Amino acid sequence: MSTPETSRFVRLRVELVVEVEDADEVTKAALQRIAEDPELPGEERAHAETAVTEDTAEALAYLVDPFDLVGEVPGIELQQASWSSEYVSYDPDSPDWDLDGDDGEDDDEEDRIG
Repeated sequence: MSTPETSRFVRLRVELVVEVEDADEVTKAALQRIAEDPELPGEERAHAETAVTEDTAEALAYLVDPFDLVGEVPGIELQQASWSSEYVSYDPDSPDWDLDGDDGEDDDEEDRIG
């Protein structure tokens, strides 16, 4: 539904929890992506290599790109993206991990599509 009062901008929130089964493979993949990035200046390359080598969560964040999620979706253009990764204690049976539950944020301006 589109009305003059409806914004054309949509905030898409995605939360993933992944299990790292082989930290060395994640680090190796991140280092390979860094090595293959022709636009990465030398100083930034060195910083990125250090970060992904010292922290698997950083390596994963380097490998996951929001543009990859929506880059091929027709009719949209990614305007802004931010993402991070962190280690968490995960218990799938805990109510804290209920993805359908209320996250405690006030979403007064949330538009429903449909």
